[in-house]
Amino acid sequence: MIVVDTNIIAYLFIEGERTASVNAVLRKDAEWIAPLLWRSEFRSVLTLYLRQHHLTLPQASLLMDEAEDMMQGREYQVPSATILELVNRTGLSAYDGEFAALAGETGVPLVTTDKDILAAVPGTALSIEQFLDTA
Repeated sequence: MIVVDTNIIAYLFIEGERTASVNAVLRKDAEWIAPLLWRSEFRSVLTLYLRQHHLTLPQASLLMDEAEDMMQGREYQVPSATILELVNRTGLSAYDGEFAALAGETGVPLVTTDKDILAAVPGTALSIEQFLDTA
């Protein structure tokens, strides 16, 4: 089991330069979890693609449906006190703190490409490459 942030989910569902490496992450560990926040953040990513005319509305809706299907039953509400303590200690945003706090609460790694998260919680957060290099 691993925590994934919204970027990892987006790289899986929206074809791009990191899709292949994220597929390798999925093959290595298919039990992905995330805080409920991932849904709103993923909608924001899809909105950006819509506004830049990289996706049509039906395409964006299908991607959202597919992502929600994949993550169903794998979403967690993280206690606010846990998030606030973590962001106070690390300087992360509350948004990033949700993912890091969930990793801390569950004792599993957080796979991310976010440099701020990687720097703030190096014992918890792993880059795609670091995760793929672990045994």
